[in-house]
Amino acid sequence: MSVGKVESKLAELGLTLPEVVPPLASYVPAVPSGEYVFTSGQLPMVNGKLGLTGKVGAEVTAEEAKAQARICALNALAAVKSVIGDLDRIERVVKVVGFVASAPDFTGQPGVVNGASELLGEVLGEAGVHARSAVGVAVLPLDAPVEVEIQVRVSAG
Repeated sequence: MSVGKVESKLAELGLTLPEVVPPLASYVPAVPSGEYVFTSGQLPMVNGKLGLTGKVGAEVTAEEAKAQARICALNALAAVKSVIGDLDRIERVVKVVGFVASAPDFTGQPGVVNGASELLGEVLGEAGVHARSAVGVAVLPLDAPVEVEIQVRVSAG
């Protein structure tokens, strides 16, 4: 099986597309709808475990959380691939929503979610440029510091 341009770019960056993170509750990782794919919120799981837990600005630094957001974006790409088969079908990342579990005085959510945005740009180039929200929240599932969901437009399969 040949590797597409997107997965070749991931390899060039020293990254491997992970297995899809199994749902933690009653939902699916991604849903195609017409020419779009919507992912569920992706936690920074690696091999079934969170690398860090806690609030950003307290137990987790902004830089650590930014790295965790990159992992979320990688997991989101894996979720997209699970429903479209080939990441080269991504025409555009339309929207990214990042949730940051924040200490009460932490206001750097945009910088944290940049981890996901920058990864998508590195991997997809111009197709990775997107609209975005970066939202501070009190707590996330499993006490994760960050969660990211993406919406992408894909070409016909």
